Amino acid sequence: MTAPLIPALATTAKDAAHPHTRTGIRTCTCTTPVLADRDDATVLRHGATVAKAHAPDTHPPDLAARLSVAAHPSLATTLLAPLHPTPTPLHGRLVTLWPYGTPVDRDAPDAAPWEAAATLLARLHAVPPATLPHPPPPMRGPAKAARAIARLHAAGPHPAAAPVLRAWADLPPWARAEAPPPGPHLLCHGDFHLGQLVRAPEGNWLLIDVDDLGTGAPAWDLARPAAWYACGLLAPEEWTRFLDAYRRSGGPALPADTADPWPVLDVPARALTVQTAALAITKSLAAARPLDEIEQSVVDACDRMSRLSRAGRTSGMTSRPAELAPETTK
Repeated sequence: MTAPLIPALATTAKDAAHPHTRTGIRTCTCTTPVLADRDDATVLRHGATVAKAHAPDTHPPDLAARLSVAAHPSLATTLLAPLHPTPTPLHGRLVTLWPYGTPVDRDAPDAAPWEAAATLLARLHAVPPATLPHPPPPMRGPAKAARAIARLHAAGPHPAAAPVLRAWADLPPWARAEAPPPGPHLLCHGDFHLGQLVRAPEGNWLLIDVDDLGTGAPAWDLARPAAWYACGLLAPEEWTRFLDAYRRSGGPALPADTADPWPVLDVPARALTVQTAALAITKSLAAARPLDEIEQSVVDACDRMSRLSRAGRTSGMTSRPAELAPETTK
């Protein structure tokens, strides 16, 4: 599907990186590495320019509105701004152009910028949507979770699917994209993880990827780190750094008058756990391999969630919910 797209996308990126080439000067020593090639996005870099082909089902007015948010001056220190305010059609896809930023180093987990990430999310959530020139569309976090479940159904049978689907059924309708989220609806990223940060040439961190940006429940943006921590995949020290930095920055997703974040984070953290488990199973089926240790841990968390939920139990814990916590932490 992406075979004819990638060469055309490479040419688009090269032309944007070197506008002089249009006058006939073709000298260029830059490489054009493909940074991602998935069903929902193809991304490559040429020099200081990144070209992204968005998912085939991208809604043009929604993407245009999201680009206008990223380009708004009030978000200049929060979101990476596009090089051009409008997408370009290419091989049936919408293409956007961005300046290159240095991603988080996956090989240096101790240097992960948790405080910077939390501060950026707090800034994003604090921007009143009404002040933006175009009303942002709804945040797509719950819709992505629902899409992961649809992919799990389509992938075929797997022994680990049952507890994941039970945990999904136990979530409230808004977390399954079947109803509007509870208010107030604030500006949200919609798919936050550390891979959504880049360091600009000036040295500051910025959020990237506007495909799921919009208005919704800001707790969703905190849910993936919360789920990782609750499942034992994120160290308590890193979780505390992230949570404290968000609160210090005045992040509105969490009430300022309580130390316990879980009444707010509980539902989105469960939803992100289910989404992660569903995608893990789908990928394992596609590769004809067993689940690895981390993938199995999120499936196990779904099993605990569904068992305790159906037993009518609540955790009563402030450190992490018992339904998500691995057995060794209870």
